[in-house]
Amino acid sequence: MTSANAHLRSAHVVPVIADEASGPSYSVPRLCRALAGAGTEVALHVVELGQTRLRAEGFELHRHPCSPGPLARRLVRSASLRAALFDEARRAQILHNHSLWVMPNVYPGYAVHGTACRLVTSPRGVLDPWALRRSRWKKRALWLWGQRHTLQRTDCFHATSESELRSIRAAGLRAPVAVIPNGIDVPLELPPLHREGPRRLLFLGRLHPTKGVDLLLYAWTAVAPRFPEWELQIVGPDEGGYGRQMQRLAADLGAPRTRFVAPLYGDAKHRAFAEASLFVLPTHTENFGMAVAEALAAGTPAIVSRGAPWEGLERERCGYWIERSVEALEASLAAALALPEDELREMGARGRAWMLRDYSWSRVGAEMSLLYRWLTTGGTRPSFVNV
Repeated sequence: MTSANAHLRSAHVVPVIADEASGPSYSVPRLCRALAGAGTEVALHVVELGQTRLRAEGFELHRHPCSPGPLARRLVRSASLRAALFDEARRAQILHNHSLWVMPNVYPGYAVHGTACRLVTSPRGVLDPWALRRSRWKKRALWLWGQRHTLQRTDCFHATSESELRSIRAAGLRAPVAVIPNGIDVPLELPPLHREGPRRLLFLGRLHPTKGVDLLLYAWTAVAPRFPEWELQIVGPDEGGYGRQMQRLAADLGAPRTRFVAPLYGDAKHRAFAEASLFVLPTHTENFGMAVAEALAAGTPAIVSRGAPWEGLERERCGYWIERSVEALEASLAAALALPEDELREMGARGRAWMLRDYSWSRVGAEMSLLYRWLTTGGTRPSFVNV
């Protein structure tokens, strides 16, 4: 074993980075930057399926081409990435695997075999029972092709919440689990706001069945006639035609004052969070729910279903954590939309203070560095590691 002050290199792999800087597309590069700030040498490996705006800030960035053919693209196979990870396992002390169920997340288990490199796996929500039921045949094939081997070779799992810890254990995985939340960049100053016109209820995220937009449309249609000063804005990319389905559902329901908006990025996205009076996420499942943290960081209170690990909304008095049902969503919307704007802003201010206190990237980077040191040098187990 090396000394606690020895050089440490961590190599990270995430299948792809999307233009929409949310979920792993935001949290993995930002974790790499935070680790670099904490003194760890960091390399991030991704498969290039198209041009993205990702820039390396303090860490190495390696883009790998996808192997040719439609099946290779579907499974995100990359001979270049596979070779690079085998090389990293001989150089780095930590190989950190983010997500599951495509080939970049199969390679790490084979790469570390027979080396001293420790393998950390962040499932990023895909071991949740609801998520496991989707694309079941593809996952069964990947399991046989090597995903099982990588999970069994993992020295420590990383969960972003206690609920994800429970999902990891429910999947029968017994390696240690470090519970470290994602961080969030909280702007020191919010942009000047000009909230004119209707008060805005905002959904911002992928238009995907997991997000529960259908529940939102049913609940909004029921309560909207009582609150004519409010509008619903649904922002995000259409995945697999689900967005078009939701637009048809809104038309069929006669959902009043409902606007579907194209994806927003960067400053435009942050402004959308800040200009909303209330954020809503009626999701089936999230390992973290980055959009919730982004809304709170912008000073906007939130209504979030219990499919996401945000029970602290009620403890911190900055939102509602509710059962995932149309009835529960109707009730919470009716309560929140009736509040004066000043009271919602006070809730948002409490949420923003919470993000500043507990979700800084410097704290996340320090805890992840501590985990890596424990895995490579031993010593006292960190308090956030469950065995």
